[in-house]
Amino acid sequence: MPRLFTGLEIPPEIGQVLSGLRGGLPGARWIDPANYHVTLRFIGDIDDHIAHEIASTLLRVRRRPFEVALQGLTSFGGRKPRAVVATVAPSRQILELQAELERLIQRVGLAPEGRKFTPHVTLARLREASNQDVADYLSVRGYFPAQVFTVARFVLFSSRASVGGGPYLVEDAYALNGG
Repeated sequence: MPRLFTGLEIPPEIGQVLSGLRGGLPGARWIDPANYHVTLRFIGDIDDHIAHEIASTLLRVRRRPFEVALQGLTSFGGRKPRAVVATVAPSRQILELQAELERLIQRVGLAPEGRKFTPHVTLARLREASNQDVADYLSVRGYFPAQVFTVARFVLFSSRASVGGGPYLVEDAYALNGG
């Protein structure tokens, strides 16, 4: 039973820049740069029949390439920080792509995504990191010059049931060349 999600790959050169932000935060489990991505829609554990149906349904997407800008770091989790992430500047193109994927996946019969879409790249998962440690880390490393790249495709990723952070495999890729 595969665990699937759709997402955007991070170019290796930008992954290298982001990997330079690793370290200096107690309780952080840093994600391998090869597994950096922007999740568009988490699908979850599904059977092979539904997985094939989703893979073929995603072929309907007709969008043009667009730019994504990563700008600065933040944390998720409020009083109990659980992740350090690079933020993705909101853009109409990424929001529309995500909304289309959401509609297509619901048409296959899956329930709507329960969380609001907040595009980001997870850099570290946190366990027992204090608010103060996270605040200190973000004050030192939270700003970096915007990293901009062109998205020419989105992918269907699979992952093994594990404690977050990959490894992620590209099951299928969908070019953005229409629209």
